[in-house]
Amino acid sequence: MPRGELPELIRGLLEPSAYPHPVNTVELVQTHISYVFLAGDFAYKVKKPVDFGFLNFTTLARRRHYCQQEVVLNRRLCPDTYLGVVRITREGRRLRLEGRGKVLEYAVKMRRLPALRMMDRLLADGRVSPTMVEAVARRLADFHAHSETGPRIDRYGSPAVIDGNWQENFEQWAPYLDDTITAGQDRYLRAYVRNFLIRRRTLLEERVGQGRIRDCHGDVRLDAVCFTDGVCIFDCIEFNRRFRYSDVAADIAFLAMDLEYHGRPDLSERLVRTYARAAGDAQALELVDFYKCYRAAVRGKVEGFRLTQPEVRPTERRQARQAARAYFRLACRYAAAQPPPVLIITCGLVASGKTAIARALGEALDAPVISSDVVRKELAGLSPEEHRFEPFERGIYSPAFTARTYDAMLERARGLLAEGRSVLLDGTFGRRDQRQKARGLAEEMGGRFVCVECRAEEAVIHRRLAERLRTGGDASDARPEIYEAQLQVFEPVTDLRPHEYVSLDCARPLGQCVLEARRLVDERLAPPTA
Repeated sequence: MPRGELPELIRGLLEPSAYPHPVNTVELVQTHISYVFLAGDFAYKVKKPVDFGFLNFTTLARRRHYCQQEVVLNRRLCPDTYLGVVRITREGRRLRLEGRGKVLEYAVKMRRLPALRMMDRLLADGRVSPTMVEAVARRLADFHAHSETGPRIDRYGSPAVIDGNWQENFEQWAPYLDDTITAGQDRYLRAYVRNFLIRRRTLLEERVGQGRIRDCHGDVRLDAVCFTDGVCIFDCIEFNRRFRYSDVAADIAFLAMDLEYHGRPDLSERLVRTYARAAGDAQALELVDFYKCYRAAVRGKVEGFRLTQPEVRPTERRQARQAARAYFRLACRYAAAQPPPVLIITCGLVASGKTAIARALGEALDAPVISSDVVRKELAGLSPEEHRFEPFERGIYSPAFTARTYDAMLERARGLLAEGRSVLLDGTFGRRDQRQKARGLAEEMGGRFVCVECRAEEAVIHRRLAERLRTGGDASDARPEIYEAQLQVFEPVTDLRPHEYVSLDCARPLGQCVLEARRLVDERLAPPTA
C-alpha cells in the first residue's frame, strides 16, 4: 500500500536511520499478523495489533510476550538465527531500534537468512532434490523425537480438540462463503471431518497413547525452510499452543501439502515416506491426508483474512482470493480421497418405483439397501414374503409400528455410516419429520444426504399394484386402497434443499429411470473440487 497509508510506526521503521547498524534500504514484507523489515544483515518482525480469536496481539504486553516466545521456540530448529527481542523507542522525532526512551513497540531480531536458499525459491527454480526433501524429513523426525510431550500436551491430540480446531475454522471462514469458499465445499468438508472423527476415533486415541502428540513446529511451510548450514526450519507457531501441540503427522502434513499445492506431489510423497521410516511411524501414513486437508483449509482461511485488511493492496487482495480458492479446492481433493458416506432415502407413494430405484442405486454405490417392508416384517416376527393385509394405519401399519420401523432403519443406517459405508433406505418417507430424522442422522454421522422422490401416474401405479397382487413376489402389502389413503396424507417434499433432493418420473421404463437417477444423484454427490 502507499507509504503514506501505513501506520506511523511502520513508516518510521522504513527509514534506514532507525537501525543501530549500517542500512542502505529497508524492505517491508507483511503477513496477516506481522510486519517484517529486511534491513541489511538483519530482519526485524513486528506483530500487528490484531485479534483473530486464535491469536490476540492487541496489547503491547501481549506482543512483547509472544516476541519472547517466538525467540525461545524457534531456536529449537534454527538456533543461530533468532537473536532476541529488541525495543522500539522514540528519540526526538525519530524512531530507534534498540534505542533508549519510552518503549513504543517490540520486535524480534533475526539474522537474515539467504533468500536464494529458501525452499520456496529453490522449488520455483527447480532446484529442490529428493535428497534435500529427505534431509528435511529426517530433521523433523529427530526434532519430534526430542520434543516435549506428556499429559499436558496429550489432550491436544484428542478427537474433541481436533474437532474444536475444525469448528473454529468453519466459523471463521463463514464470512467468506461464496467468495473464497463455496457453500458446497463447506458442506463437503464439514461432512468429511465429522465422519473421519467418528470412523477413526480409535486411531486418534491410540496416537495419544503412543506419545505421538508433541510440542511441534506447527507451521512448516516451504517459505519457513532454509538450506543453510544444514536445514533451518523457522517461523513456528508461538501464539497458540493449541496449534503447536499436535500429532507429529500434522506437522509433516503441512509441508507435504505445500509441496503438492506448488505442483510437486512426487516430493510430497518422498517427504512423508522418508519421515515415516525415520520416525518409525508407519501409522502416520493413515492420517496424513486428513491433516493435509486441515492444513490446506487453514491456509485458505488465512488467505481470506487478507481480503479485509486495509493495508493489503488491491493486487495482493486479488492474489489472496485466488490462493484461498485454490487451497480450498485442494482441501476438498484430500477429503475426496476418503469421501464421506452417503445416506440416500427413497420417497413416494406405493408402486411408484422406489424399490427398483433403491436396488439399482445400491448396486451402483456398492451400498446396502434397507427396506422398510422387510424391517417391518422382521419386527413383527414375519418372513419378508409373508403378507399381512392390514387396513390403512392399522396393525403393523399403525403410526406407532411405522415409527418403530423407521427408527430401526435409521439405527441400522447409523452403524453403517459410522463405518464410513453408504446406505440406502427404501421407504415411503411420506412425512416431513421422517425425512428430517434421516437428514439429521446423515449430518450427525458426517454423511451426505439425498432424497430421491419417485413419482408415477395413477394409471401406472394401479397397473403395478394389480400385477404385484397377482404375483405376490415381494415384501410389500400395498393395494389400491392403500395408495388412495397415502395420497391423502402424503406431505409434499418442500422441506429439503435442492442439493439434497431428486425428483424422478418413474412411469418410464426402468432402465431409463435408473440412468437418470444415477446421473442426478451423482451430480449432487460429486466432490466440489473443480
